[in-house]
Amino acid sequence: NIGMRIATKANARAAEASKAGMVSGLTVAFSSGAVMGLSVVGLGVLGIRIFFLIYGNASANILFGFGFGASSIALFARVGGGIYTKSADVGADLVGKVEENIPEDDPRNPAVIADNVGDNVGDVAGMGADLFESYVDSIISGMSLGLLLSVYGKYGIVYPMFIAALGIFSSIIGMIFVKAKNPYTALRNGLFGASIIFAILAFIATYVLLNDLNPFYAILVGLVDGVIIGLSTEYFTSHQRRPAKKIAEAAETGAATNILEGMSVGMMSTVIPIISTAVAMVLAFEFANFYGVALAAIGMLSTLGISLSTDCYGPVADNAAGISEMAGLGGEIRKRTEELDAVGNTTAAMGKGFAIGSAAITALALIFTFVKRAESLNVTMNMSLTSPYLMAGLFIGGMLPFVFSALTLGAVGRAAEKMVTEVRRQFREYKILEGKGKPDYDRCIRIATKGALKEMVLPSLLAVIVPIIVGIWKLEALVGLLAGATATGFLLAIFLANAGGAWDNAKKYIEEGNLGGKGSFAHKAAVVGDTVGDPCKDTSGPSLNILIKLMSIVSLVFLPLFISI
Repeated sequence: NIGMRIATKANARAAEASKAGMVSGLTVAFSSGAVMGLSVVGLGVLGIRIFFLIYGNASANILFGFGFGASSIALFARVGGGIYTKSADVGADLVGKVEENIPEDDPRNPAVIADNVGDNVGDVAGMGADLFESYVDSIISGMSLGLLLSVYGKYGIVYPMFIAALGIFSSIIGMIFVKAKNPYTALRNGLFGASIIFAILAFIATYVLLNDLNPFYAILVGLVDGVIIGLSTEYFTSHQRRPAKKIAEAAETGAATNILEGMSVGMMSTVIPIISTAVAMVLAFEFANFYGVALAAIGMLSTLGISLSTDCYGPVADNAAGISEMAGLGGEIRKRTEELDAVGNTTAAMGKGFAIGSAAITALALIFTFVKRAESLNVTMNMSLTSPYLMAGLFIGGMLPFVFSALTLGAVGRAAEKMVTEVRRQFREYKILEGKGKPDYDRCIRIATKGALKEMVLPSLLAVIVPIIVGIWKLEALVGLLAGATATGFLLAIFLANAGGAWDNAKKYIEEGNLGGKGSFAHKAAVVGDTVGDPCKDTSGPSLNILIKLMSIVSLVFLPLFISI
């Protein structure tokens, strides 16, 4: 709510500030993102700290309910917000850009306001809720494993909270470095500065508190894994890199080849994140056992305050560009806001990759927490691959991300159909393009809202009910379910997010004047590819983050019920 309000107010202010120069526009957009970033980490640590003050060491298990609440809200924001924003976006693009050949963010398009609102809903509220869930769940997992494994005594329980607090401090200091004429350089300086400061502080804190540097090495592994995933995502999605350019070149022969090349790029983009996360998990385990895996997740999310600020900068810059177009602020200001928007697209793509990677390693930490908590309750499970129950759960879990993605993609398609029909009706009946009537923005917003609320029910139920049913049946099957869903969910999320991001930036590469520029045959084909990719990168891909974490936290909350049956 806080982030949404600030982002909404900052959109117009960023456009206005761009009159004074690009640095002014960057400052306003990033400052608004910083409100969201620092609110998420601050409220997360505050909530956990309050529970710890009330319940002491016992809070490590009670906090699973707090994590469940964070996951529930994230589900609504990510799934519902994703359906809302992409139904409006697809509707606006298909009719406005493809059929009527009017510019993006043209005020004559009835769906343009719903589209701009959707940027805030999906990329500010949705991203914030998603990473809040990962942040809270990773800290809770670390505290719980610190209690269950008892290697470092009481310090093992408070250490994850202390490390998270150091991350917040480092993020605040890192924001000082966000000063440069080049927006991308400024944002990168802030991220790297915060990471270096955090690494130094974490080293000192670990040595003083635990007198053992192995937990620090586990944290460092997670931090490096996050950087690798972000850089990999940037390479495969940036319009300045070869993969997106290849997709743009494929558009010269039509939409089909454009889509095929995008799918190829998306699939290839899974290699580096998967290998990096697998290596990070093994190294973290070698350094500090299961506790190390949870610390790796905390390490990856340690500088979330500034990384989320950078992510939320993107939609503010995007809407500032849209407002400058709708308000007719002039070519120079439009050019500045578009440059800010281009950087925002890159940071948004990197943010999605970071969110997916952090979700995967957080889900792994939660699975290990589930197994160790079950053992502490004297439950014996056959974890061998020869167990038919575990293998059955593995197959069912592997299937769930595909079913979940099918539901969310179908939801966007159905909601977009209604939006397209409405936009066509208004163009036809109101004679908007002829200048005889005005668009009814409110009606399009109502269609997107109603569609999102209706369509999010089934995916939400799937994420909550399936682990409960499987857990009641057999705990070994539940462990297999969580492992299978995490493995395929991680892969599918990277594929969908990066393919969608690459299609989007291939279109932007053409719009810069390459391969014929706007209005060319290649551009029309690229718009189709971008329209296909939009729900992939902004709805289905990010929603899988919630699925794999929510299933794990539901399993932890209901574990006593499963044992008692």
